[in-house]
Amino acid sequence: MPLTSSPDTPVPLRVVVGEVKKWVERLGEIWVEGQVVQLNRRAGSLHFLTLRDKLADTSVSVTVSTRTLDAAGPLADGATVAALLKPAVFASNGRLVFDCHDLRPVGIGRLLAQLEQTKRLLRAEGLFDPALKQRLPFLPRRIGLITGAGSAAERDVLTNVQDRWPAAVFEIRHTQVQGPSAAAQVIEAVAGLDRHPEVDVIVIARGGGSFEDLLPFSDEGLVRAVFACRTPVVSAIGHEVDTPLLDHVADLRASTPTDAAKRVVPDVAEQSRGVRQARDRLRRAVAALHAALQAQLDGVRARQVMRDPSGVLDLHAERLEATRHRLRRAVAADVDARVREVDHLTLRLRSLSPQRTLARGYAILVGPATTTVTSVAQVTPGDRVTAFLADGELTADVASITKTRRTDVPDPRP
Repeated sequence: MPLTSSPDTPVPLRVVVGEVKKWVERLGEIWVEGQVVQLNRRAGSLHFLTLRDKLADTSVSVTVSTRTLDAAGPLADGATVAALLKPAVFASNGRLVFDCHDLRPVGIGRLLAQLEQTKRLLRAEGLFDPALKQRLPFLPRRIGLITGAGSAAERDVLTNVQDRWPAAVFEIRHTQVQGPSAAAQVIEAVAGLDRHPEVDVIVIARGGGSFEDLLPFSDEGLVRAVFACRTPVVSAIGHEVDTPLLDHVADLRASTPTDAAKRVVPDVAEQSRGVRQARDRLRRAVAALHAALQAQLDGVRARQVMRDPSGVLDLHAERLEATRHRLRRAVAADVDARVREVDHLTLRLRSLSPQRTLARGYAILVGPATTTVTSVAQVTPGDRVTAFLADGELTADVASITKTRRTDVPDPRP
């Protein structure tokens, strides 16, 4: 029932807001289409999204939960979405808001969301791991090229490669580069070139185009085929801003087909210049080494021993002669010392000789028993004894014996 009011009987504001809230909430949920013009993510579980009508200057604020927002995938400003909204009114201030219960990208936005989901899946499987990427050969024997027949991309690759390295050889496979059959044809061409025994690198090239035109190069099957390829693969799709999934799995991403040509072969002029510079450096190094060795040889030749080799022998001869003289003097001195020692010992020996004692007037007396008589107790009167003197011997008979004390016996020592 409509509310009645007058200046005398006004209706309380809370009642009016409450009735508006009831009426609005009876509308229920409804799918609407709009463009995302602003997305404010909050720290909590509730975020705010501003949607605008594509043809009119009408915009509304929408609250959306984290779960709903994450399920929609990445949303950029300007993306078109279909949102399941339910209008509501805040009783505290009468503000009209819309709660988003579901959010789905449409058109290109939907495709972008699908590609982002596929990208996350492939990255989680490790297909984009930089550590698994192969290095390109310095100079491939044969270059595999997958591109559209007669396309500008083909001309760019061929022309720039031949300008840089005229002897380069190509193995070309023409395929569709857009449309529903493009991905399957490119996969078949990649497999064929990967089996070719002389193809050392594969270039997949296509010129610029719309987002939809480049979709075949984000095909999951193509990405997996390139990942399984044993031959290094170069992706040269579109321009710098175009980044299909093929760019992430390829061993090298080139910004354009021309850039790919510069990456797969070296520049013959640059290499020739490098060879000349290296040869010049080698010559200078050899010349410097020769000069250093010549200076070292000249220094050796300038030494006294090299000018007069016999000088060293003369020096050693002088040293040998001096050593010989010292040795002779040492031997002579030792012999003289030994002779003096022998003479001294001889004199001592002679001084102790019995003959010297006899020469001083002493005699050695031998008794009947042919023993030396040192005491009168050894003989008796009538015994015959023999006396040995310095100049002979004599025989005598003992007439008498007179015994005296030992101290009266003269000392026979000189």
